[in-house]
Amino acid sequence: MKLNRFIKLIFVILLSMTTLTMAKSAKTLDHDANMAINKFISENKSADAFLVKAKAFLVFPEIKEAGFFVGGKYGEGVLRVQRTTKGYYSMTAASVGMQMGAQKYSMIIAFTTDEALNKFLLADDEWDTEVDGKIAVAEWNSKEELDKDYKDPMVAFVFDSKGLMGSFSMEGTKFEKLKK
Repeated sequence: MKLNRFIKLIFVILLSMTTLTMAKSAKTLDHDANMAINKFISENKSADAFLVKAKAFLVFPEIKEAGFFVGGKYGEGVLRVQRTTKGYYSMTAASVGMQMGAQKYSMIIAFTTDEALNKFLLADDEWDTEVDGKIAVAEWNSKEELDKDYKDPMVAFVFDSKGLMGSFSMEGTKFEKLKK
């Protein structure tokens, strides 16, 4: 019985987060992605060279995350291949554990190998990081240069964070292709 209530609570949290941010048009999402890329590049002088070298990258201009023992996050993003938009995706996650707070941030996930990109593109409109792949979260700051030779097939950069959240985890995150 407690499990049923827990599942309903997660569903309500994710539904409310999805409803609040889902109204973005493709044009607005592209504009927001461009602004996020510009912010990322302005914070690190080697970011542009890294993105040019990447096979592709997903840009999530705004991800909203909240939790109090049970949490969730949601964001909509743009897949860019050679700086050209190839599709729109949503990211949804639910989590349980010691967590508390709310935050919003931007994230860029760079695909550094053709294999990782193809695995993502060939997924049937849905891709789960826990099942299909692991994403390395890069640690960096504005005074460091990005390592242009990451060994991981997917590297995530989190930036422009506002708010306070007890933890950050990519586990249980699902990416879904949007029809825009």
